[in-house]
Amino acid sequence: MRLTKYTHACVRLDNGPRTVVIDPGVWSEGAALEGASAVLITHEHFDHVDADRLAAAQQANPALKVYAPAAVVQQLEKLGDAVVTVSAGDEFEAGGFPVRAVGGQHAEIYEGLPGCANVGYVIEGVYHPGDSLFVPDATVTTLLVPTSAPWLKLAEGIDFIRAVAPQRAYSIHDAMLSPTGEQIIDRWHAMKGNTEYARIPVGDSVEV
Repeated sequence: MRLTKYTHACVRLDNGPRTVVIDPGVWSEGAALEGASAVLITHEHFDHVDADRLAAAQQANPALKVYAPAAVVQQLEKLGDAVVTVSAGDEFEAGGFPVRAVGGQHAEIYEGLPGCANVGYVIEGVYHPGDSLFVPDATVTTLLVPTSAPWLKLAEGIDFIRAVAPQRAYSIHDAMLSPTGEQIIDRWHAMKGNTEYARIPVGDSVEV
């Protein structure tokens, strides 16, 4: 299975005719959605969902399906029946992949905020947590670990990798990092995460 990293939290999984895109927000590249048959959205924030781009993609490909929590579904009214509401605990198929929805809540930034739903996705051993450090009761071979966010500090990211205990981890949610900051974060994650860790350059792919 090929995993392609796009800007910030957006990734794409391809395996033969099967394709699914996760969290194509406003900072992600349009190429992420080209030819995709399914999109998974973790939560309602603009860096994870771009309603206008999804509407354009669905118009170009009427077979495109979008799976998202209820609050996101409200943002995507233009897509009509192309949007499917998901909640933590759901298991379904998207783009030919078996998907398990986990978690449920966005990580706290301050004083209980933002207090919104966040659904992570486990797809054939690949785990995208969205804006959460939820540890799923599932075998995770590839963890997509957030490395920069208002709700995150370095030690929490390292503890998250250790708790999930994947075979490998790749950085996501990293648009706010400078090149210098990336080097510092990557050094600590590689040194203390107790697993194989790497950063995928935007637009590049790895086999998982």
